[in-house]
Amino acid sequence: MRIGIFDPYLDSLSGGEKYMLSIAECLSSKHEVAIFWDTQQERGIKEKAKQKLGIDISSVVFSRNIFSGKVSLISRVNLSRRYDIIIYLSDGSIPFVLSKLYIHFQFPVEWVKISNIKTRFKLNRVSRIFCNSFFTKGYIDKKFGVNSSVLYPPIHIPSLHKVRKENIILNVGRFGLNIDGSSYKKQDLLIKVFKNMVDSRLNKWSLVLIIGSKDEERNKLLELKRLSKGYPISFIENPLNSVLLEYYQKSKIYWHASGFGEDLVKYPERAEHFGISTVEAMGGGAVPVAINAGGQKEIIEDTKSGFLWNTVDELISNTDRLVHNERLFKQMSQEAVRRSKKFSGDRFCRELNNIVG
Repeated sequence: MRIGIFDPYLDSLSGGEKYMLSIAECLSSKHEVAIFWDTQQERGIKEKAKQKLGIDISSVVFSRNIFSGKVSLISRVNLSRRYDIIIYLSDGSIPFVLSKLYIHFQFPVEWVKISNIKTRFKLNRVSRIFCNSFFTKGYIDKKFGVNSSVLYPPIHIPSLHKVRKENIILNVGRFGLNIDGSSYKKQDLLIKVFKNMVDSRLNKWSLVLIIGSKDEERNKLLELKRLSKGYPISFIENPLNSVLLEYYQKSKIYWHASGFGEDLVKYPERAEHFGISTVEAMGGGAVPVAINAGGQKEIIEDTKSGFLWNTVDELISNTDRLVHNERLFKQMSQEAVRRSKKFSGDRFCRELNNIVG
């Protein structure tokens, strides 16, 4: 089959793009796969995908982006005939094409209005809808009146080496701001909490923030670095995949706070939609201490393979338990590795083929 894939956020190469490019990688072993994007960026994105995400899409081609605003509806419809299947990462929109259409949602889209006849017509032409978590599915099913499938993101857990664990608290996430100017991944909150713990005599521990960023975000990122000055806090920007895996394996604790302080009833998309980095950290033996919201609740078995927290005081107290009880840390680290295996292996490709097969 000839399969086309579209991701409107492709150039960010974050967790969502790891998902979509993994779809391309999996399907390209048996099918002719094309990604709709600027063809002049093909080489650069393929190289970055390999280095940053560990994904090989060398056999995938880049084709004219038929979903660009520069392409007319008539041209898009005609060009879509060339594909047997189109897989479309939706930001809430439903395109009209003449191939079989599979829609993927990675977050709730509560702002979308679907009462008009045009949207209903396009929705009826969709072959299947699939989501990245049951958290996302709950909102999408209610919004669109469908019964979507869940395909958890692809998680690659490398074989554990004899890496010495260090007193590192790790956080991984792209840098970004909500419309109101608040930090999307809450790195600023984590810095403040860690500083508070150090001031309260947390000794010989460091906080490592691995951040995916763009050049235009440089000034805002500098504000985080100024906030961290004088404390054992380090930043690693846009690392190679090998560096990321190294930190997963040598860190003891993994912090996650996306959604904290947000109105998640009104803006559920501000919670973590799944949590790829959380699972990868668990696979490296880091114990997650993550906010009790979004997809994190599907990953972590509270008090067994990690801790879920609702308040900053709970974040601090649960972290303290791991810091001061080596036996508890080792036990929960083993459970975290065990739990991570539920989401790893060849599961993703197998379940993907069942969806589009």
